[in-house]
Amino acid sequence: MINIKSLSHLYEQGRRIKFPDWEIADMEQWLLLGSSGSGKSTLLNIISGLLKPTLGEVLINDTDLYQLTARNMDRFRGRHIGIIFQRPHLIRSLNVLDNLELAAVMAGLPIDGERNLLLLKELGIIELAKRYPDELSQGQLQRVSVARALVNKPDLLIADEPTSSLDDENAAQVIKMLTSQAKDNGAALIIATHDQRVRDHIAKTYLL
Repeated sequence: MINIKSLSHLYEQGRRIKFPDWEIADMEQWLLLGSSGSGKSTLLNIISGLLKPTLGEVLINDTDLYQLTARNMDRFRGRHIGIIFQRPHLIRSLNVLDNLELAAVMAGLPIDGERNLLLLKELGIIELAKRYPDELSQGQLQRVSVARALVNKPDLLIADEPTSSLDDENAAQVIKMLTSQAKDNGAALIIATHDQRVRDHIAKTYLL
């Protein structure tokens, strides 16, 4: 499903990172491990189509991301990749449900109101549908971010340091939520982390 081949990236200051080849099958769950500065976020951005690598290719369902035009790349990302950033990137002037609908609109897909409400219900935040981001707690914002990432039924779900600011109990809940939602929605999962607590939950690891 996902293949990374001969990938490397040259930073402006002259530092180059070479990434080992990586193959991820449908619905597989992986940890992307490495210390701070090892290139985890760079690799996530490359896999997500947000940062063009200096060399190499990224194939998702046999589509070479960096052969796409910018417009087609945005459309492909919206339809096939769900991203959960360290900080929620929600539109503050839109309520929760509107933020989910916007994700579909940006990907050129029809709005599925029934699915959106089902996602919120599964994540235990259905009562927040008409709330605005500024009215939500950090934990609620994170769940909304997961719902938004799943709206378009992506093939790949990516989470960048999702437990970095959480205590042990909440960290365990987030990992359980991500792994179960990826499985239920038929998506592969990559979690980038340096958090040792996450290792007990996912067996496959890609180390930088």
